[in-house]
Amino acid sequence: MTEKGFFNGINRPLEPSNLTEMEMKHLPVIETPDTITAGEPFDVTISVGNIPHVMEVAHHIQWVDLYLGENFITKVLFTPVFTRARATITIVENGDGGTAILRAVERCNVHGIWENTKDIAVKK
Repeated sequence: MTEKGFFNGINRPLEPSNLTEMEMKHLPVIETPDTITAGEPFDVTISVGNIPHVMEVAHHIQWVDLYLGENFITKVLFTPVFTRARATITIVENGDGGTAILRAVERCNVHGIWENTKDIAVKK
């Protein structure tokens, strides 16, 4: 991935099992149970990067959006210097079972938009 491509769409890992250092610093990490029960609240923690991302004035994470399937859940804004790029949100999946997809999208002011997903099993 070249520097000029960062603001041309959404960045995703080229090879998820072999992340580059850039990907390790920018991909949203979604922490939540692998299995949840429909209708019951559960926590989703999103942090940016397996290697923590800097939060300096000149280089920082501006925001992260959380989606459940195609449904927008929330946007969390971060302030450089004073915050870490990490948030925990309590949500409810009201589906009929099967698999739900959580999607986190974040924006680095220097390296653009990054996306990651996590599948969770939904019990009735």
